[in-house]
Amino acid sequence: MSPIMRSLILALVAGALLAPAAQASQDQSSIMMDDDLLVYRGPVTAQRAMTQMKALGVDTIRVTLSWAITADKARFTPAEIKKLKGAKARRAAKKQTRRFRAASPKTYPVLNWDRYDDLVRLAQTNGLRVYFNITGPGPAWAHEKPPKSQRYLRKTYKPKPGAFKQFVTAVGKRYSGSYRDENQSKGVLPRVSFWSLWNEPNQAGWLSPQWEKIGGRRILVSAMLFRKLYQAGYKGLQSSGHGIDTDTVLLGETAPLGSTKTNAKSPPFPSLFLRELACIKQNGSKYTGGAARARGCNNFGPKLQANGFAHHPYTKNVPTTTQPPAGGLTMANISQLGTLLDDLSSKSGGKIPADLPLYMTEFGFETNPPDPFNGVPLFSQASFNELGEFLAFSNPRIASQAQFLLRDVAPVAGKSPGTKAYWFTYQSGLYFNNSVPKPAVFAYQLPFIVFPGGNDAATGHQSFSFWGQLRFVPDGTPANAVIQWRPKGSGGAWDSLGTAVPVSTRGYFQTTRVSPVAGPVEWRAAWLTADGHLGVVSLTSG
Repeated sequence: MSPIMRSLILALVAGALLAPAAQASQDQSSIMMDDDLLVYRGPVTAQRAMTQMKALGVDTIRVTLSWAITADKARFTPAEIKKLKGAKARRAAKKQTRRFRAASPKTYPVLNWDRYDDLVRLAQTNGLRVYFNITGPGPAWAHEKPPKSQRYLRKTYKPKPGAFKQFVTAVGKRYSGSYRDENQSKGVLPRVSFWSLWNEPNQAGWLSPQWEKIGGRRILVSAMLFRKLYQAGYKGLQSSGHGIDTDTVLLGETAPLGSTKTNAKSPPFPSLFLRELACIKQNGSKYTGGAARARGCNNFGPKLQANGFAHHPYTKNVPTTTQPPAGGLTMANISQLGTLLDDLSSKSGGKIPADLPLYMTEFGFETNPPDPFNGVPLFSQASFNELGEFLAFSNPRIASQAQFLLRDVAPVAGKSPGTKAYWFTYQSGLYFNNSVPKPAVFAYQLPFIVFPGGNDAATGHQSFSFWGQLRFVPDGTPANAVIQWRPKGSGGAWDSLGTAVPVSTRGYFQTTRVSPVAGPVEWRAAWLTADGHLGVVSLTSG
């Protein structure tokens, strides 16, 4: 066991984080996100990725449904039509613009839907639930025009809520379970019933400006923009047959960290963003007067409808238990998120729903190799991921934990190898880009943590607590785990210790054992197959 891992485990034990099974999140689902493989590489690659995900034990795939991509060439401005080459192309553009109705999926260029149609059909075949994060940036015509000083923000600048409502309506209609595909199978497309609206609204790369000067003061306008977008988007879901009565609809998708700066691009910490979203000052009182008007609080609109809150608890390539700066919300202090949301619900009069389940919807660590600038060592990735899983399990309010990327994304073409620009893409996959598995693959399918305890009164040997999950076993399938040991450093055969441990519906197990010897030992967990043989085994710990 590495010194880092040992210190983290001791910290967990000291903090009494080993929750009894009755207090833990026994029904936590596993979400994985990999748009590169699932959306942009074609159905063959998507099918291969889904097969791997299903084998690892993934329940739900989170997919970015892009407004800009889906609405590409759906509507042309006169200036865009004028730039087209050839009379035929200009006539086609004018015809498309005349027929376009933003709330009607059949008026969008049909090929723009194909990648998502393919995905929902493949997911249904593979027994995976689809979770669409409908998000901007949108097409140029769906955004306000920024001032000259902020043209660099034009792609994300002030999306129009009414236009977003129409787009969400079109998406909801298409994936209502009754819409017939126009150009591929001609069959009815599967229903999608898991949604979130916008991605990381506290990041200027998705929504801008973040801050704006109003009445001589810097105001966090992104919270107001997001509030209006979410309310409009939810109306779009409702108008297309979806909503919290029938579907899972998540508020948030917030990023975990931020900055204390207040320029147009500066990301606020999520705690501040959520307070501003609910129109609550940092001292706990409501905004009133001019301060309320500047934030849209005097015209809040309908309460934010949701039956879950989505968050991305990344820890920026430091150990999972490292405490974030004030206002940050990572896996290390994730319990504060639920407390904050409930406090804001109470103080705002329910404008944010109370008691929302928490969904961790992006999480992961980039590795070195391959990224020498942002990555952690390979075995650290596996260990940090496992600790993230355990912290999520230990919080009864958390409904899901996520893994961001099945496979590393290829470096940026055209950039010089060995530079940060070359490694701008994400390297948090369980597999390298060439499909070679990292240690994190094995930690994902069978996460396993050993907690050293005190000495046993009868033998004097050290006792240990164990936690793990047979994630790859289909939910509800009866299965057992066994705890195995060997003297540390021996490299010898493994011996089983104690009786087999039955797993829960989601494959979790917890147990304790006393070391059979006085000296240091190594531990692992293994899946006991129905015929009594050992199947998948965990990484070695100890």
